[in-house]
Amino acid sequence: MEISLIGTSEEDTMFVAGIFAKAVGPAGVIYLEGDLGAGKTTFVRGFMRGLDFFDAVKSPTFTLVEPYELSTGQVYHFDLYRLGHPEELEYLGVDDYFNENALCLIEWPEKGSGYLPDCDILLSIGSVSLQQQAAIHNNDARQYTFAAKTETGQEALSNLNGFLIQARRQSLTYCQPS
Repeated sequence: MEISLIGTSEEDTMFVAGIFAKAVGPAGVIYLEGDLGAGKTTFVRGFMRGLDFFDAVKSPTFTLVEPYELSTGQVYHFDLYRLGHPEELEYLGVDDYFNENALCLIEWPEKGSGYLPDCDILLSIGSVSLQQQAAIHNNDARQYTFAAKTETGQEALSNLNGFLIQARRQSLTYCQPS
């Protein structure tokens, strides 16, 4: 299953992320792909707000991982942009983060190739085409494409689909799941 949306603002990113947080279960692995400045960390911030976490959500660019302890479980936000070699993850004890009680959001997952578990959901955030920008009159629009890679991911996207239908938002362009 795949769901694709187009948002026109940072507020849309936060909105989509908050709804997605409610659709995902308490454990799993989510990869976030996109160029520098695409909005991956903003998405994580919105995701955490959706889980009722209102403290600061920092980018773990230098620490590689930022842990969050919630009443519903643990959330780990990884940013592997500065990772020199994938095997550095082994020295960090990365295996300890991936368990049945943890939800892991990983930016730049390709930098940890071979040392990360497969994802349940792959989220790609990117710019929209020039034609789409012209149609929506917005040069900063972003496309969010959620792709389920496991049964857990399928269930989360099914939930997301239902939540999005209920929470219609004028500034989002919603494409039916494939």
